[in-house]
Amino acid sequence: MFQCPVLFVQGMMLQDMWGASHAENNKDKSVRMEAFRQTYLRLCKEGAVEPQESVMVKLQECRASRLDLSGLSLSTDTCTVLGRAFQNDTFFSDVSLSDCMLSEEGAKVFLTGIFYNTTLKVLDLKGNNLKSTGAEVLGKLLARNKALIRLVLDWNALGVWDEAFTAFCEGLSSNCALTHLDLRNNQINHHGTLELAQALKRNSTLKVLEQIVGRNTDRQSTLRESHSRTQVLSKEIQILKQEKGQQFQNLMVTIDRQREEMGQSSRSTSIQINQLQEALNGRKSAVNSLTTKLQMMEAALALSEQKNHNLAELIAKLKVEKEQQLEVRNREKKKEHEDSMSREAKHLREIKNLTETNVQLKSTVEEVERRCKSQQQQLFELKQELTNSTAELKLKLAQAEDRLEIAKRMSKQALEDLDNRRQRELEHVNRNREENEKALQERILKLEGQRIQLEEDLSRTKAACVAERSLAEEQLGKVRAQVRQEEQAHVSSLEEKLRSVRSSLQEVQLQCSQQKQIISEQQAKNCQQTIETDGLRRRIEELQQELSGKDQEKVAEVSRVRVELQEQIGHLEAERTAQGGLKEKICALEREIKVLTSNHREALLDKESETSSLMEKLRLKEVEIQRMRDDEAQRASCLQNAILTYVKGSPLGQYSSPKT
Repeated sequence: MFQCPVLFVQGMMLQDMWGASHAENNKDKSVRMEAFRQTYLRLCKEGAVEPQESVMVKLQECRASRLDLSGLSLSTDTCTVLGRAFQNDTFFSDVSLSDCMLSEEGAKVFLTGIFYNTTLKVLDLKGNNLKSTGAEVLGKLLARNKALIRLVLDWNALGVWDEAFTAFCEGLSSNCALTHLDLRNNQINHHGTLELAQALKRNSTLKVLEQIVGRNTDRQSTLRESHSRTQVLSKEIQILKQEKGQQFQNLMVTIDRQREEMGQSSRSTSIQINQLQEALNGRKSAVNSLTTKLQMMEAALALSEQKNHNLAELIAKLKVEKEQQLEVRNREKKKEHEDSMSREAKHLREIKNLTETNVQLKSTVEEVERRCKSQQQQLFELKQELTNSTAELKLKLAQAEDRLEIAKRMSKQALEDLDNRRQRELEHVNRNREENEKALQERILKLEGQRIQLEEDLSRTKAACVAERSLAEEQLGKVRAQVRQEEQAHVSSLEEKLRSVRSSLQEVQLQCSQQKQIISEQQAKNCQQTIETDGLRRRIEELQQELSGKDQEKVAEVSRVRVELQEQIGHLEAERTAQGGLKEKICALEREIKVLTSNHREALLDKESETSSLMEKLRLKEVEIQRMRDDEAQRASCLQNAILTYVKGSPLGQYSSPKT
């Protein structure tokens, strides 16, 4: 009878102890939960990420070891922070991320963060449309994580890519902790089924997947037995099916119409992209050809400008040299004229002395003096005409030749007359003749010295011309070298311009490649949306079988799909506007290239006309210089011939010829 109070007291003590331990346990949980929230905020601050408000609300509402983030739209940055927070977490054992529509990168960083987590037992990733990257990371997670025992992956797309699902199966085969795996509605094909079967052969811990497979036969028998029992409710269910079927049919019609519109827009977009690509290739080839032509035209323009500059400098130098040569020649001719005048005055004095001594031969001497004076006058006139013009020199030379012929005839006639007189006055004439011969010989020697001096002057002039020509050629070589250097500098500047144009073209091409990448991503998204719509159809079929309790989820799923479709349509429209802007940029670049080409073409035509005119002037100057040289050579030869003819044709020259 005394045991009841003792038992009661013990029960009360145990209850108090349990309450205390429970309170202490709750306190410890709240502390660890607060520590996780603080860790999440700290990591957001370190990564310069704004804490997501919906996640913070879920963390504040959480009081147990299960974190439910299902239905939230988690960004990639939030997934990164959560993955880092779960690396060293020891509080949560159950995490649900179902229907969060995680991106490939977000799923990767989150799953990478829980590779070595030791407290997480249950992970729900239902309805996140995980694809190749998600399957590969899940395979690595299964291979490395030793604590996870339940993994929910239904309503994803893990079986679409064979290689990625093979990696997932390899991780599953090496896992030794997982006991429950849900892979429903993952579009697993025949190849994926074979890989999964091979993985199950090597896995010895997985239980729930095998039970579900074995339960299919029991379910079929149960369905056949319950078929008779469900006939009573078939009418009501049929009515509900019709209503819901009509709703879903309308929804499917809307989805099909939107998909057709998206298909049409994607086809039109692909056609426009192909057209833009063809136009861009054509513009690119045109730009390349125009760039090549522009480079060639600029090089030719620079070369012609340098040639014109060099020719102008050469012409200026030639003009200066020509003026200097003319001044030197004028001074030399003036000096020669003065010397000839002094010599002629001396000769006149000698002739006057001879006339005084040769009184007996007065008429002959006077005739000879007249001829000498006329010849000297002609020589003076010839020299003076040589400085004035070539035409006058030729005329006077012709006159001198005529006069010389006349003088020859007159001298012959005079000699015939003198032959009669010479017999009578032979002795007197011989004595005078010897004196005259000596004087004439001296005069001939002087004339020959003058001729030799003229020849030496001519040779010096020729040597000076050759030296000037060599100097001009040397200067021309230097100018050419300088032209080459300047051309190289100009070519380098043109190459720099070409590099800038090429860099702008590369930027345009990079923009085009980016647009192509965006379009390819949009096409991939369209394919994914097609896959998602197929999945939605299959899900609708299952939802038709499970009408009760699923209406809200269906409406949420349909609204989410509509929002995604609208967002994707908005993205496509934004891409269209971006493509229009790119077209405008390409047109502006083409207009600039046309303007530059026309300007360069006009400048090149102007420079070519100036070059041709300068070349013509240079050619005329060279012709004039050559003509002057020929005239000078001809004058010198005519003067030499005239002197020789005068010496040989004179009577005194004939008298002196027998002795010589």
